[in-house]
Amino acid sequence: MSIPGDNKTLTIIGLCFLTGTLDAIAALLISYKISPVIIFQYIASGWFGQAAFKGGTTMVIWGILFHYLIASVYSIIFFNLYPAFIKVLKNKYLAGLLFGLLIWLVMNFAVLPLTNIPKRPAHPNLLSMTEGIAALIICLGIPIAVTAEKYYRKQFLKKTLDV
Repeated sequence: MSIPGDNKTLTIIGLCFLTGTLDAIAALLISYKISPVIIFQYIASGWFGQAAFKGGTTMVIWGILFHYLIASVYSIIFFNLYPAFIKVLKNKYLAGLLFGLLIWLVMNFAVLPLTNIPKRPAHPNLLSMTEGIAALIICLGIPIAVTAEKYYRKQFLKKTLDV
């Protein structure tokens, strides 16, 4: 018996596009005073360094690709870890909150320091930290948790109905 939405690969692909798009929209809204071109060149600068700001449209495309790649990596990891998290947390929204916070911590303390992006102040202000964490909770954490909960519940129902 097949239940709609029970293909894990298609579910994850859809989730990656959803989280990447939501996070891109959040980045554009949070940084509304900055041109989208500069925002995506900044993302591309993680790999290409200062050359990203001179690369025009090509670097914007690289920035968009890197943005979706990063959102996809986190989506895949936390989607697959969801069953372990939910056993402990018992609440998909709490799991989503924790996922968003973990993504912010990993990005800011492990990933970004290893990239070529222009260095930011050593002590970011509380508002920018709060915006970043909230964006990741809303745009990645909760969508990942809600999608994973829906998928894994369908899998449980499928196993229950097949037995």
